[in-house]
Amino acid sequence: MPQTLRSATCGLFFALFPAAPYTTSAAAQAYPSKPVRMIIPFPPGGSNDVVGRMIAFQLSERLGKQVVVDNQGGAGGIIGTEAVARAPADGYILLLISVAHAFGASMYKLPYDPIGAFAPVALLGTGPVVLAVTANLPVNSVKDLLALAREKPGQLNYASAGVGSFQHLASSLFKLQSGLDIVHIPFKGGGPAMMDVIAGNTQIAIGSLIQTLPHIRSGRLKPLGVGSAKRVAALPDLPTISEAGVPGYEATNWWGIVAPAGTPRPVIERLHRELSVILASAETKKRFETEGGEAAQMSPEEFGRFIASETVKWAKVVKEAGIKPE
Repeated sequence: MPQTLRSATCGLFFALFPAAPYTTSAAAQAYPSKPVRMIIPFPPGGSNDVVGRMIAFQLSERLGKQVVVDNQGGAGGIIGTEAVARAPADGYILLLISVAHAFGASMYKLPYDPIGAFAPVALLGTGPVVLAVTANLPVNSVKDLLALAREKPGQLNYASAGVGSFQHLASSLFKLQSGLDIVHIPFKGGGPAMMDVIAGNTQIAIGSLIQTLPHIRSGRLKPLGVGSAKRVAALPDLPTISEAGVPGYEATNWWGIVAPAGTPRPVIERLHRELSVILASAETKKRFETEGGEAAQMSPEEFGRFIASETVKWAKVVKEAGIKPE
């Protein structure tokens, strides 16, 4: 390119975008200058906590500043989520969300806009549910469970992390598609729900594989089927719920990071870039797979559209199942 033309082209670019290169570079280099807080809007022990802590540890190393995990459970995730919606939009408060974030608008009158109040940063991973039962229940397959539940209508219970939780909706979808009469027992969090099934007080758990897998491997829970469209590497011999007796059943959890709306774009880009490196690493992929999930990546814009589509999808389940908040 001739020197005069090159000079004119550069001059036009900087006339149109005078501050962009400097602003992006300066903001990205300045962030973070202090620890970052990641709020997980559920109690410790559930799949959100497992994924959030795994990512926070690695993100701390990438950013050079500690990412502190703060569990703020309660009200189906609303308390912690509202705290982030009202937080300063400076990148120092992040929110770990899951598919449960998509349920809120159809379940509650929220004190925030679940779409507009947040800036999507990155999808982290996905993980199907697994249908499991307490170890001493005399069933060994989905068809066995269907037969027992039909023989004893209203006598088998299933645990969930609370009304409106992913476990509740995934179980409701199972009830709708199987036609079973089983009773919902809600708990305050996925951890307490799982412990109650392990103890045998409730018989059935349909929860994230990433949360349930350790208890399956220890023999404390008996797996009957996985809620994905295909079998998973963590349990290759376990059939899908669809192929095992409830055709068409599919329920998959997901996890991601968002920030308060208005967070500077350079900060979002820095976080997304570091998270992309983490998610692309063999270590993270193996960790997700070992736990029964799969690392996944989307651009912030793609993640925003994904959240919106999930909100529509699960609103239909809430309506058809007649789920109402307590």
